[in-house]
Amino acid sequence: FSTQCMDDGFELNDPPPPQTYLDKKQNSELICIGEAAHTECDCVNFSMLGVPMLFYNKILPESSTFTKRIKLWLKPSPSTLHNLLIGNKWFWDIVNSIPFIRKFIMKRVYTIRSDIIDSPPTYDNEHSYITVDANYNLSFFTRTLPPVPIDCPTPMGVAGQTNLPDIDELVQKLFVREKFKPEPRGTSALFSFYAQHFTHQFFKTDIKRGPQYQWGGHGVDMTHVYGKDKHDEHLLRSHADGKLKFQTINDEDWPPFNKDVGVEMKYILPVQKDNDFALGHSFFGNLPGLFMYATIWMREHNRVCDVMRKAHPDWDDERLFQTGKLILLGSTIRITVEEYIQQLSNYNFKLLFDPTLLFGEPFQYQNRVALEFNHLYHWHPLMPDDFNIGGTNYTVKDFLVNPKLVIKHGMANFVDSLSKQNAGSITVKNHGKYTLAVVKELMKHGRTLRLQSFNNYRKRFNLPAHKSFQELTGNKKLAKVLENFYGDIDAVEFYVGLITEKRRPKAVFGETIVEMGAPYSVKGIMANPICSPKYWKPSTFGGDVGWEIVNTATLKKLFCQNLKENCPEVSFKVPNFMQSHDKNIKGSVNRLVI
Repeated sequence: FSTQCMDDGFELNDPPPPQTYLDKKQNSELICIGEAAHTECDCVNFSMLGVPMLFYNKILPESSTFTKRIKLWLKPSPSTLHNLLIGNKWFWDIVNSIPFIRKFIMKRVYTIRSDIIDSPPTYDNEHSYITVDANYNLSFFTRTLPPVPIDCPTPMGVAGQTNLPDIDELVQKLFVREKFKPEPRGTSALFSFYAQHFTHQFFKTDIKRGPQYQWGGHGVDMTHVYGKDKHDEHLLRSHADGKLKFQTINDEDWPPFNKDVGVEMKYILPVQKDNDFALGHSFFGNLPGLFMYATIWMREHNRVCDVMRKAHPDWDDERLFQTGKLILLGSTIRITVEEYIQQLSNYNFKLLFDPTLLFGEPFQYQNRVALEFNHLYHWHPLMPDDFNIGGTNYTVKDFLVNPKLVIKHGMANFVDSLSKQNAGSITVKNHGKYTLAVVKELMKHGRTLRLQSFNNYRKRFNLPAHKSFQELTGNKKLAKVLENFYGDIDAVEFYVGLITEKRRPKAVFGETIVEMGAPYSVKGIMANPICSPKYWKPSTFGGDVGWEIVNTATLKKLFCQNLKENCPEVSFKVPNFMQSHDKNIKGSVNRLVI
């Protein structure tokens, strides 16, 4: 085997056998194009199955190689960083109290995480190589890794069996909930609905065209509040004082009935007209928790418009509406970073939303949503089997297509109840009955779109590949089940790996969800236009008044400033939850009953 390869002007002739070219980081592959006698090679930072993988260390001057090795040696592993951030609370209390140190660390979080994501995007779902459409065709989800080539020996490339496991059997063995497993850190049901409500504004799969397509923008654009396009936005607006339409029931403001508005709403069951409300997202009428968030953001928009009208009595309806939309966008991102992601991480370091930390840095204010991020974010185990609202118990079936439950109990009572109820644990055997069809479809989509193996994604995100099923799961029984299904650890499918991976100590997830999800999240949030120097200034938000709203936004204020009653419990974590419960669950290990 002889090739002539080009890497930044260096030539490699008659390379040693492929196995000697494995880079220590295992994330640099030599992709060769052409005949064996003369092959042009392109070294890029991703792994791709389909041909025997050739890895090599880049030829660098000795001093550069030495410097690189020192940096790699000094760089702590993701597990070490995680353990540092979840421990030593006394140390982080000091760090959090010193602004310039806190900002320095947060800047590193922004840059290190976002640099992992390719920008501009490189791959789409139609090709296993770079194309112009990968960048310009916005109707596609982008791909972090290209599809496994069609003519590979196995579905995962060269590893595993020629056929993947039967999906029904896989779901039955690994996903079906037999007994509800609560999230062991006390994450609340209020959190689970926030996750769903927030992400539906940028995960917009166009199922009619295919799972590789999406129907809207690629970022945090508030379409889940204001509608999927200008037509729906026009219908939802009152066209007076910048406000959205609403109706008053039981002395509280709620979204209007859809018969009076006419936006497209999609329901999983037949719906009565008095349960059909006009909301920004077509799905949000299916669950009361999503209706709750749709309502509170509607109220917040109208409240902000009242505040801005007092500050700017000369502004017309359009100026008030557009500024209110910008203020809600800024508030959403602040709450997401400083409370939602904070709860996800469980770090003692206090996260900070401060776009100015990236000013002057080589940062691209553009983002494309990746298919893999969409698949990763299927966190349906968070949903419990029933909900206790004000002392009344409701099953998930009672919740479905029943948004009026929020009106029945009142906003304050509803949010208080969700704050005090435990969400489910994202682990094996914890998908509820009504989410199984979704996970089956997700598995089918992953296979149709030829997602690469779980281990390949770990390597792409600078994580070592798991060497055994036991190492992946931390559970002998579960490891045996996976081995029977896949045979080879390098053949485990992407979503299966995410769910079966052992949970990190004192964390919501396993290592891979965090180390993949964090770069996608940071890049997606900080690439938002409002985070850029041209946008991030008081005048964008209507002056000091709007600027103050954005910079002091919290989840509690979002609810309590829009309630007439006393402020209820508003928390992403169940109050007074005993952290010692975390030890009883043995957080770093999955549990499986077979």
